[in-house]
Amino acid sequence: MLTTTIGLAEQYEYLTERFQKAYAFLKQTDFSQYQEPCEIEIDGRDVYAQVQIYETKPADECRFEAHRRYFDIQYMAQGEEYMGFLPKDALEPDTDYDPETDLAFFRQPAAWGKILLSEGRFAAVSPDDGHMPRCMAGTPRLVKKIVVKVRVPEPQKGVNTWQK
Repeated sequence: MLTTTIGLAEQYEYLTERFQKAYAFLKQTDFSQYQEPCEIEIDGRDVYAQVQIYETKPADECRFEAHRRYFDIQYMAQGEEYMGFLPKDALEPDTDYDPETDLAFFRQPAAWGKILLSEGRFAAVSPDDGHMPRCMAGTPRLVKKIVVKVRVPEPQKGVNTWQK
């Protein structure tokens, strides 16, 4: 899933080399071998994966979040969940940005969109996207989700910032 504005569209080249490595990892990996949460390097810290295993919960117990240095490719390996979505600039900060975790949390707005992540589906979340993962779809259930982190390239003067 890609959702953005025309003004930001050129930045989101979801087929660059880093994204290709992430997609190949998701396509070629047997996630049944991972029974515990862990981190897997794909291309150093430019592209890596987090295996997450948890029980989904009601939306009012979840939090909106956003990142600055990484895109998320959130891939549902087992189970399903709703993920809230709202552009980051429409959200009110709840915490300061933490550069160590590349994470900021936001207050839950009165209204937001949501998508259903079911087995085999993913959502690509940019640094401009506020997202609220871990929301139950119906009843709480155990899920295994793979979050592939794709580093945002450093801007270079006169060069499109989303090249390799």
